[in-house]
Amino acid sequence: MATIAKHGPGWRVQIRRKGHKPIVKTLRTKAEAERWARAQEARLDAGAVVVPSSTLTLGELIQAYRELREAARPIADTSNEHYMLNHLEKGLGELLAQSFAPQHLIAYARARRLEGAGPYTINMEVSKLGTVLRYAGVGLQVPDVVGQTRPQLAHFGLIGDGGKRTRRPAEDELRRIVEHLAQHYGQRYADAVGFAAFSAMRRGEVCALRWADIEQSLRIAKVARKHPRKGKTLERVPIIGEAWEILERQSREDERPFPVHPQTLSKYFKAACDALGIPDLHFHDLRHEGASALFEAGYTIEQVALVTGHKDWRNLQRYTNLKPESLHDIDPDTQRRRARRQSVARGRGKSEVKSQDQ
Repeated sequence: MATIAKHGPGWRVQIRRKGHKPIVKTLRTKAEAERWARAQEARLDAGAVVVPSSTLTLGELIQAYRELREAARPIADTSNEHYMLNHLEKGLGELLAQSFAPQHLIAYARARRLEGAGPYTINMEVSKLGTVLRYAGVGLQVPDVVGQTRPQLAHFGLIGDGGKRTRRPAEDELRRIVEHLAQHYGQRYADAVGFAAFSAMRRGEVCALRWADIEQSLRIAKVARKHPRKGKTLERVPIIGEAWEILERQSREDERPFPVHPQTLSKYFKAACDALGIPDLHFHDLRHEGASALFEAGYTIEQVALVTGHKDWRNLQRYTNLKPESLHDIDPDTQRRRARRQSVARGRGKSEVKSQDQ
């Protein structure tokens, strides 16, 4: 039985039959879609193998990939994968799969760079497109454009590895962004940004936080966080200092302190940076800022890891960019106590630590 659903300006038909590859096509009107579906089903009933690859678009392949994933590993609407597929469908969806060529992928990468995407982000999207073509395009004559074009994309600097960002917002930059958001988009967006900067939480964690997950007396929040082996796990995260002050003043009318959509939050954050002329600042840099500020305040690496959720302490180096002048704010006694705790944590004997203190 064919499934017919509204898709953008047209109507998408999907036909699934055991022993056959799913057939997907988008037509202009519902009547055309129904007629086309009946004709294809009649051919299948007669024993024909129908693969209309000549009219299949990349957008239809992307949708077919989403549906293939539904049975085993559904793609969450809040995941990075969902947003990558959205970008690919928006930029390349109208192209015929059989006509897809390197120049199309290069043009897409250049357009994404103009939108502010970095080489690592574009590389991830290109890789995801390769996955779509590999799995949703089985049995179709779809060229390996991703494999052919990668050397050119790398040569032009359009794709690359993540590197290590060290960008942190200056205190004045963060203040101006928060004020701009409050004035133009509402206080809830301004507070969400401030909370992200002081709590070192990810954008999705901030927006998903619920009042029911907060232990008021302990200033602890239960946060669902990514785990390298277990998927998402629930962790008890301390909310420290100004992050708690921002949280406390939020309205209890909604079940969430920050009832905003993650994508909208990023959109408004970028709009504020553009309007204020603040260059090269990403929302995720607020997490970097939060972790670095905790180190500058004198917290140890194991304490910062409790806040940020890092399982491998070495990964904290990516977020930690200390300001040299901040060391003057830590008195020598605090430094000795911190060194003692770190030494014991690494398994050194107390006598050895004591001898170094003398």
